[in-house]
Parts: sequence; C-alpha cells; structure tokens
Amino acid sequence: MPAIDFKKIFIKDASPTKIGGQAVLEGIMMKGEDRTAVVVRGDKGRLHIKTEKLPERSKAAEIPIVRGVYIFVTTLMTGMKTLIYSAEVLERIYGEEEEAGADVPDAGADDKEGGIPFGVMIAFSVAIAIAFVVGVFIIVPTVVVNFLGAYTDSAVTLNLFEGLLRIVFFIVYIAVISRMKDIRTTFEYHGAEHKTIHCYESGLPLTPANASRFETLHPRCGTSFLMFVMIIALLIFSMLGWPDLFLRIVSRLAFIPLIAGLSYELLRFAGRSDTALVKILSVPGLLLQKLTTREPDASQVELAIAALKAVLAPSDASDIEGFCDTDGRLLPDENSLEYQSALEGYS
Repeated sequence: MPAIDFKKIFIKDASPTKIGGQAVLEGIMMKGEDRTAVVVRGDKGRLHIKTEKLPERSKAAEIPIVRGVYIFVTTLMTGMKTLIYSAEVLERIYGEEEEAGADVPDAGADDKEGGIPFGVMIAFSVAIAIAFVVGVFIIVPTVVVNFLGAYTDSAVTLNLFEGLLRIVFFIVYIAVISRMKDIRTTFEYHGAEHKTIHCYESGLPLTPANASRFETLHPRCGTSFLMFVMIIALLIFSMLGWPDLFLRIVSRLAFIPLIAGLSYELLRFAGRSDTALVKILSVPGLLLQKLTTREPDASQVELAIAALKAVLAPSDASDIEGFCDTDGRLLPDENSLEYQSALEGYS
C-alpha cells in the first residue's frame, strides 16, 4: 500500500471549511453551510440536481461531545434520505426513457405491478444494513471473544482482542464489498468528493483539471470518523472490565453516543490542525480511506464540482430540482438551444 503523503492531505495554505459530502448511487451529495445538493448522473450523461435548505441548527450542535451525537444522528438520517432519493431519481430518469422507447433497466417494475414501492424497499434495505452493522461490528466480536475467557481472565487482554477483532471485521468487510462494481463506482465518487473539497479549500478555481491534482484522502472524512469510533471504543471498553455477555452487549450499545461524541471532537480537531500528533492520530483513518476511495475520472470530478458549486449559492437562493449544467445551475426547458447544447457536452 502506498505511503501517506501528509503534505498533500494536510495542505499548508488550505482554509478548512464545514463543507462535507457523501457518495450516493451514481452521484454525490454535498453539504454546505445552509443547504445540501444531490447531483446524480443519469441517462446520456445528464446531471440531475436537487438542493434543499438545511433546518435551523439545534443548540445541541454547539455543545462539545453532545454535538458529536447530534451530528452523527442527523448525518445518518440525511444519508439515508439522500441514498433513497438518488435511487428514486435514477429510477425516474430511466423510467421516463423506457416510456420513450429506450432500452434501459426496468427499475420501477415493482411499482408498476402493484408490489412494494421502490423507495420503501431501499429504506428497508438501509434498516437491515444498520442492523447488520450493529450485529457484526458490535455484538459478534464480543460474543466471539467470550470464548477466550476459558484461556485468560485478563479483562484488558479480552477487551483488546475484542477491539482488534472489530477492526479486522470492518477492514475485511470493506475489502470484500470494494470488489463489487457498483461499490467501486461509489468509492470513485467518494474520491471525487474529497478532491473537489481539497481544491475549494486550497482557493483554486473549481475545474476538473485543478481538482484532479489533489489526493482522494481527506482528514475530515467520515471513514476516519469510523476508525476513531473503533479505537476509542477499544479504549473505553477496556476500562469497563469484562462482565457477563449480556452486560457487555448492553454496555457496548449504551456507550455508543459517548464514543460517537468523542470521535467527532477528535475528527474536528484533526480537520483543523496539522501537528505531528494529529497526523499520527489520523494514520489509521487515512489508511482505511485508501480502501473507501478510488481515483475518479474527469466526469465524476465534474459532477462533484457541480454539487459543490450548488451549495455555495447565496443564502437567499431558492431550492432547485431538475437537470443542471456543470456549474450546478438548473437548465431551462428541454426544447431550448441551451439545453441541447449542454446535452451535447455530456455525450
């Protein structure tokens, strides 16, 4: 695995911002100061955008530790909503093409036949995924290590093995799913998101050529947050001893909010500092990002730029939804010359 070039990640003259993002199905969601923008690439390479103003921030978002829990929960909800939306947009775009006679996948077959709505199926899948994460990465490790109790009664040793097993499970899981074509594409969009944010925070014009020069790794990435969660969990659980299995599972679940809060504070600190200590603390998360990001192509970077430019709109700008250009601006009627010109640019 290539070495980490800290100079390209903790950029000396960069100005950190609160802009973040998330890769979705065939696209990216960017989150700015006052709005989110979801851009998805549909048929014929067209970009479809939806912006939405963020609700007023709760006072809880200003309290250390508590704000980490608040942001974790709201980010999770936004992520679910965005993932579902991106799937529905792709379904709608390709569904319209099919009605026009194009040869495209029938993503909405269940809706047409009176089955479970597509969005509900996605929501159900997300719920199952959450249950899977809690089961595999929280409950299973402590159950497996429970059998080591026959060989040692050292609470520190048992907790250490549990924490390491949790990290191994997660790394293996990421490595396995990264072999799937759709996941690889999502990881490419993840890399495009990071490159674009790096470019903006470095004060360069937002162009594919400029953004492509940057690394796919970023110190404020959610992947690093997850690694912080697992490391802090290992440390906290080690101080709780080794009670019986039921109490261990309950304690693991009960301490998730505190662990999430501490992890957010550490991630926030890492994103705004470039000291030697921060770089050392960031290494595990950055190494994990090498699995969750891939080098994007120019079209993926172009999409990320459109999403970022959309969240930089003036605070009084109205929300938009529809096909957009590469600057994140809503395109006019499909019969106009401007629209046809933009479409030719995607082809």
